[in-house]
Parts: sequence; C-alpha cells; structure tokens
Amino acid sequence: MSRSIDSEKVLAVFFFAALAFAFWRAPSVSNPRFATPPQAAAAPLPAEYESDRLPKVAPFSHASTLAELADGQITLAWYAGTAEGATDAEIWFSTRNGGTWSPPRVIATRADTAAATGMVVHKIGNPVLHASGNRLHLWYVTVSVGGWSGASISHKTSDNGGLTWSPAARLVTSPLFNMGTLVRTSPVAMRDGGVGLPAYHEMFGQHGEWLRIDAAGRVLGKVRIPGSALQPAVAAIDGKEALLLARSAEKQNGVVIADTSADGGASWQLAKPLPIANDNTSLNLLRLQSGRLLLAANAIRGRDRSVLQFFLSDDKGVSWKKSRVIEDDPDVTAEYSYPALLQASDGRIHLTYSYHTKVIAHVSITEAALLEVLH
Repeated sequence: MSRSIDSEKVLAVFFFAALAFAFWRAPSVSNPRFATPPQAAAAPLPAEYESDRLPKVAPFSHASTLAELADGQITLAWYAGTAEGATDAEIWFSTRNGGTWSPPRVIATRADTAAATGMVVHKIGNPVLHASGNRLHLWYVTVSVGGWSGASISHKTSDNGGLTWSPAARLVTSPLFNMGTLVRTSPVAMRDGGVGLPAYHEMFGQHGEWLRIDAAGRVLGKVRIPGSALQPAVAAIDGKEALLLARSAEKQNGVVIADTSADGGASWQLAKPLPIANDNTSLNLLRLQSGRLLLAANAIRGRDRSVLQFFLSDDKGVSWKKSRVIEDDPDVTAEYSYPALLQASDGRIHLTYSYHTKVIAHVSITEAALLEVLH
C-alpha cells in the first residue's frame, strides 16, 4: 500500500509541474523600444579589405562573437577544445587595438562555471558578447545533461575590458528544468538600457526565442518566435521595427527563415522566407550605420559551408543583392561557417568566422567596398 501511495505522490508532483510549465509565462515588458540605431561615421573610410587569422589554441575552434568597447577596442570570443561538444572546451577571448589581436586567453571553463552556478556542467559552447557602456557581457551555452538540447545559458560580466570577469550566473528562462535554450548571435540594445537577446530552443521541438534582459542581466520576459527559427539573428531597423533572419533546419532545399516585429520585440510575425539558400547552417545579420542591412551566409545550394558571402538590402530586408564573396573553396567539404558581424564606431565592418573549424578568421572591410561589387 505504501508503494502505491508513494507512486501517486510522484505522479501528482509531475502533473502539477507540467501544469505549471504549460501555463507559465515570463513577465512581460511594457512598451519596449529598441535603442537609437547608430549614425554613419562623419567621413567615409577608403575602400579597403584586410584579413587575418587568430592563433590556433586547440584542434577545434568555433562560434565566434564580436563587440566594441567604449574606447574603440574590438573584443572577440569563441569556444575551442579537442572537438565540438568536447568536455575540455573553453571560452577564449582576444581584443584588437591598432590592427593587432592580443594573445588569446581563457575566460570561462566548464569547471569554473559549475563551481559558480552550483550546477553539473558537462560541456560549454556558443559564446555571445555585448558591450554596454564600460560593461562587457558574456552569455554562453552550458550543458548539464545530454547533448545541446540539454543546454542552458550562463552569464558573466567584465568592467575592465575583459581583464577579469564576474562568476558565472545561470539565466532562468523556464520554470521547469530550465534546459533546452541556447544562444548564438548578438543581442540588440534596448532604450531602457537592457537588451533583446535572440535565442533558440531545442528540447521537445525547435523554435526561436526573444529574451528581454535588463542591464543587470536578469530575464524580464520571453517571447516565442514563430516557425522553426534556429540561431536567429536580429537587426533593429528603428525604435519599433526589427527583422529576424534564421537558420533553416532543412539540410537540403532550405531557405533563410524570416520574422518581423513592429512593436519593439514584444511580438513577432512569421514573414515570407528569403529566396536565399540555407542548408542548415548559421548566418548573421547587421544593420549598418547607413541604414542598409548586411547578411553573411553560406548561401550556395549544394556547396554546404564552402562558400561564405555577403548580401545587402536597402529596403528593410524586402530584397537582397549579392555582394562580396569572402570564401569560395572548390572543395565542397571545406568549412567557412558561423559568421559574426560588427560595425565599429569608425564605420569599418568586421567579420569573423570559423576557418575549417581550426582557427577563427577575421575580415575588416568598408561598406564602400561592399557596394562596389553589388550584382
């Protein structure tokens, strides 16, 4: 009899937990506004193209992210280890000042994340950087159980340009298990001093999410993105409008998924997909100081990740023109993937990406150079 009663208690606990999860919603944010988009630099830069690569720090390097500090330094983070999903993966960090990258160093590990959060951490992955005033934020993926679908998000901050970092804190994005949520692309600054952080969910289905986070790093709200939007990238067009582009889950015949918001990210509407191929690979999106939108993607059907190319739109993402090709390798098994984008305050555009997943490559280019090759 006692075993039967215990079983009933367990079933009751799971029933009410599932009920709470079904009806739970993160607190909403009233009347959200995106921060004022950046203005064009005072004087146009000469049309230049520069490229370099970061030093090899491990057999596998992937998923880079960029941010600019208040003093103009460019910061870069990525994760590296013996392989994707390896337990020895760490978050690496470097800064660029005067055209030179600083020696890469580790800023987050599985062990220090577990110690700070009190959670079991089997592996870590995708980092995301964001600079707000003198504070630098780092969000990154941490996995406690299983594969990437068992992931959650950890958060660190630095107030000295990335020299030292706060202990990791775990973001709470769900009242039940708090797993299955990952990040990949940069957040969008909001007028209230917080950010909108694009995320995606991989447990019990795949979909995009929009996390509203305050200046202290606390989750204020969460909105589900319609469609199977994986690794969404968001660009704010003005204070209210935004475009979201996302990776398709289709390995063959996939196209870039699109969503739009007209109310500062409070809600999202599924839009017509772009006529740009996406065979299940990460992309990135950036609003330039000129108002144009810039897309970096692996967009050649059947070439997987062996071609990396820029696209430009001057009509809020309705139509796109092909711009400069960054990598075009005849070896279809070659990989130039997971682009990260940043336009610095001086107007120069920075692109980083995984170069054969061995090192992180960097390109610096001007918008004028991109416009020269439109077709």
